[in-house]
Amino acid sequence: MNFSNTLEFAKQLDEQDTLKHFRERFYIPIINDNESIYFTGNSLGLQPKTTQDYVLNELEDWANYGVEGHFHARTPWVSYHEIFPELLVDIVGAMPEEIVVMNQLTVNLHLLMTSFYRPTKERYKIICEAKAFPSDQYAFQSQAKIHGLNPEDVIIEVFPREGKAYIDKQDILDTIKAHGNETALVIFSGVNYYSGQVFNMQEICKAAHEVGAFCGFDLAHAAGNVALELHDWEVDFACWCSYKYLNSGPGGVSGAFIHQRHIQNTELIRLAGWWGHDKENRFKMEQQFQPIPTAEGWQLSNAPVLSMAAHKASLDIFAEAGMHNLVKKGKALSGYLLFILNEINQSCDNAIMEILTPTDEDERGCQVSILMLIDGKRIFDELIKSGIIADWREPNVIRVAPVPLYNSFEDIFNFGKVLQQNLIG
Repeated sequence: MNFSNTLEFAKQLDEQDTLKHFRERFYIPIINDNESIYFTGNSLGLQPKTTQDYVLNELEDWANYGVEGHFHARTPWVSYHEIFPELLVDIVGAMPEEIVVMNQLTVNLHLLMTSFYRPTKERYKIICEAKAFPSDQYAFQSQAKIHGLNPEDVIIEVFPREGKAYIDKQDILDTIKAHGNETALVIFSGVNYYSGQVFNMQEICKAAHEVGAFCGFDLAHAAGNVALELHDWEVDFACWCSYKYLNSGPGGVSGAFIHQRHIQNTELIRLAGWWGHDKENRFKMEQQFQPIPTAEGWQLSNAPVLSMAAHKASLDIFAEAGMHNLVKKGKALSGYLLFILNEINQSCDNAIMEILTPTDEDERGCQVSILMLIDGKRIFDELIKSGIIADWREPNVIRVAPVPLYNSFEDIFNFGKVLQQNLIG
């Protein structure tokens, strides 16, 4: 598409957008008595206007039924989690029995690593990206320590090449091959939180399996953002949060994926809890754990229904919009943003910012990360004053994520206009 940095062009794109009406389904934060331009769906998605009703329904059923709500609520709580796999199959590219919604992201990461990081004397290495999200790094370090290993001996990080902001795919594949005989687990983000780089999950997974290692992904910045085909890619496991692109509220419930070839393997070590026990016998309170032969077998506790109600409010909107349509618009939004940022840079005598996110649309989703070369924090503060909510990351990075459910091309044009005014006057 040939872009143009004009208000008329942005409005034309919005007029042609078949998803534009979904913006009306969300509460947009107000700044200076006007709707803000909200570009931080990669950190916390906006609240659907239906969320309050979904949660209120469960509060009313709790008030009316007490404990009997587990069986007599409008959506009985004892099986509440079972509504989610069908709502998530298109979002993560999986079969229903491979998906379970439970806990929070890092809790699920630990649970899954308990099953899939089983180091031996020969195989004990973990290969991951450099500058993974800190919570992931802490999880990798602590999992190594649990097995009596030194994290410095265990963790191999793949770095960007000199002078590059993101990691070359070939370097990931070469690292896996070079350390293959020692590697127990390859685990990457689907999308790097800092740069916005989308990793080639299919090729990474294939390379890991070729050397005999398991492969998993943290999809915190990928789920609801980019196209995923976890089953077809033969990913061993993955987990994701729901409060970013999936718009399910702060600290929202998490999701997990375990590939079909593993879910019936009762010999696979796991941390067990009663909600993962065979449903037919769960309330017999037997001492021996019998895992459900689906991803549900990794559950520990009964469902956090209030959080799940917020999750369902958002996923119902995703089902209506269609994940394919959202991915297509998301790439168009970030493509237009990249175009405007490059125009601003070219209008200056010297470059005033550096784009950290890959320009190839196969390697990016909604997020564009901008390294400010001058006055970064001042400019970020001015954006906030102008009603633009973006995200600041040290040392001088502004992350911008136009989300297809509630952002417009006009939002991006106006962002560029404010940015240029504060950069070059």
